[in-house]
Amino acid sequence: MAQHYLDSLDKKILRMIADDARVPFLEVARACNVSGAAIHQRIQKLTALGVLKGSQYLIDPAKVGYETCAYMGLFLKNPENFKDAVDGLKKIPEVVECHFTTGDYDMFIKIYAEDNLHLLKILHEKIQPLGLARTETIISYDTVFSRMLPVSEMKSNKLLRVEKK
Repeated sequence: MAQHYLDSLDKKILRMIADDARVPFLEVARACNVSGAAIHQRIQKLTALGVLKGSQYLIDPAKVGYETCAYMGLFLKNPENFKDAVDGLKKIPEVVECHFTTGDYDMFIKIYAEDNLHLLKILHEKIQPLGLARTETIISYDTVFSRMLPVSEMKSNKLLRVEKK
């Protein structure tokens, strides 16, 4: 099993690319006083360790016609059918997150819809047939803020363990 500590260079790199995933490696290298190749190697290593999970453009759902954001607690008729329900939820493009949780819900999902009527249609035609006993829906009026975990809060002595495949 491989082991790796996040050192100060790793944390500086993570801070910079968390702020802007498109920042050129050479700019990161200059800020860190290392070569571009060293940054490239560190980013590859952090990706292999699972610390970095890729980069992506963020689409504003409202700007592309999805004005309703909702969170749903799902109660399964038969909790042992969890995997089948998850497989079904993965096929619904409007469902963007699914969490296995403690508490009352078997699962908790985040979903985007064009409007409340579209949300209702998704619920009745796509989600309910997955074997649900019932749901509880919370509609979000607006996202006040959304952020990644600040790199400065990461423990420098955190040992990462990665199994080699």
